[in-house]
Amino acid sequence: MANEVLKQIFQELQVTVVAINPSSVMDVLFSKKVISSDDYDNLRQFTAVKERCREMLSLLYRSAYPQAFIHLRLALLDEYSYIVEEIDQKLTSLTSQLQQLHMDSTDGNYCAVVIDKKIVKC
Repeated sequence: MANEVLKQIFQELQVTVVAINPSSVMDVLFSKKVISSDDYDNLRQFTAVKERCREMLSLLYRSAYPQAFIHLRLALLDEYSYIVEEIDQKLTSLTSQLQQLHMDSTDGNYCAVVIDKKIVKC
């Protein structure tokens, strides 16, 4: 579930994330086996940094790797901490919403789903 939530947050932050230079991020994702050697080589073919980053994100959105966006967040920590801070703020907001739903539940049973990036009580 954490990967899916991060995937949605990265989609929200697409404009910010495509502005980075993805070279070091690609190295981390390759070392963690999130992307294959073929994917890595294909990404390196893009000479324009923004296009390389868009293609990397597109590849991750299609990926079946269960922790792709968790690893992406971790890969951004050193060089792009401001993006990680923005991600974490969004995660904190979602966590607060879930805690409020839990507190609002009187019988101890509650249900919540994410619809359009918002947590909605069932």
